[in-house]
Amino acid sequence: MLQISNTVTIPDSEIEITAIRSQGPGGQNVNKLSTAIHLRFDINASSLPDMVKERLLALTDHRITKEGIINIKSQESRSHEENKEAALERLRELIKSATVIQKKRKATKPTRNSQKKMMDSKTNPVNIKKMRGKVNGGEG
Repeated sequence: MLQISNTVTIPDSEIEITAIRSQGPGGQNVNKLSTAIHLRFDINASSLPDMVKERLLALTDHRITKEGIINIKSQESRSHEENKEAALERLRELIKSATVIQKKRKATKPTRNSQKKMMDSKTNPVNIKKMRGKVNGGEG
């Protein structure tokens, strides 16, 4: 059972984990052992709350297909167990990100002091450029 939060859990039967051969360095382990993990999770067929399902499907994440299946591949470690834990942790973080409710932003007016500072910062370069002109006034 994968614990997402105090109220949200996912049974192991809903998570499909497949061991595949890893790419990259690893010596003979790469040729012999299947240490990489391919995790699949179907959002629509899961026991997640409907609100979380809708938010997951609305995310623009390359790991979520149009059909609503989350695909995660983990092959950082040479260990099968470490890769499995890493894949499950990524799934947990992805689902947890969909459960967080963003606070609505309250529109505020800029303060009078901040408006004054902004105008001063805009007029200062103009004054500096005016000072760069030719100097008139000398005997010449």
